[in-house]
Amino acid sequence: MTRLRGLLGVVALVALWWVLAVTVFAGGGAVPTPWAVLESMGRDGWDFYGPNASATLSGAVQGFLWGNGLAILVAVLVLLVPRLEAVATQLAVISYCIPLLAIGPIVLVVFGGDATVVFLAAISVFFTTLIGALLGLRSADRASLDLVTVYGGGRLARLRYVQVVSALPSTFAGLKISAPSALLGAIIGEYLGSNDRGLGVSLMISQQQFQVPRTWGLALVAGLIAGLGYAIVALVARVVTPWSSGRAEPGGAL
Repeated sequence: MTRLRGLLGVVALVALWWVLAVTVFAGGGAVPTPWAVLESMGRDGWDFYGPNASATLSGAVQGFLWGNGLAILVAVLVLLVPRLEAVATQLAVISYCIPLLAIGPIVLVVFGGDATVVFLAAISVFFTTLIGALLGLRSADRASLDLVTVYGGGRLARLRYVQVVSALPSTFAGLKISAPSALLGAIIGEYLGSNDRGLGVSLMISQQQFQVPRTWGLALVAGLIAGLGYAIVALVARVVTPWSSGRAEPGGAL
C-alpha cells in the first residue's frame, strides 16, 4: 500500500508538471513538458549523461566516505574523551552553518580541481552524521553497560558490545540524509568550475546556452541519483538494523 501511494504521488506530480507547462507557463519556455525533457534526454543519450553523472557520483561518493568516516571517528573520540565534546560540536556547527558557495572558492584556490568537489561533499555530510552518531552512542542502555562492567569489561568493551550497536539506528538515519547531501555538495563544487565535466558543469553550460529541456533533464538525473543513494542506504540500514524498522530480530526471544 505504501509503495502504491508513492507511485500515485509521482504520477500526480508529473501530471501537475505537465498541466502547468501547457497552461500557466505556456509560451515562456522556462518550464518544458515532461515529454520535451524526455526527448532531450533521448537525443543526448548515455554518451552525454553517463560521463557527467559518473564524474559527479565519483566526487560525491568520496566525499560521503570521507565526511561520514570522520564524523563517526570524532563521535567515538568524544565518547572516549568527553573533554573534546565542546570543541567537536562547535566545529560541526561551524561546518554546517558556513554556506558552501562562500567557502567553495577558498577551497578551490587552496586545493584546486577534484579535491574541491570531494571537500564540499564531505563537509555537507559531516554535521548530520556526527550528531546522529553522538546521540546513538549516548542512548545505550544503562543496564547493558553495567552488565559489561560487572563481567570485567572496560570502556572499549562497553563501546564495542553495547554503544556501537545502540548507535547504529541513529547513525544510519544520518547516513540516509547524507547521501543526497553529498551529491548536492559535489554539484556545487562543480558549479564553481573545479572540474571540466559533471552534472554541475553541464547544468551551468546548459543554462548559459538557454537549453531549457537539457537543464531540466540534468536536474531530473541529479534527483534520481540522490533518491537512489537514499534508497541504498535505507536498504542497508534495514539489513543491518532490522530491530529499528519493526522487524523481528534474528535469534530473538520467542
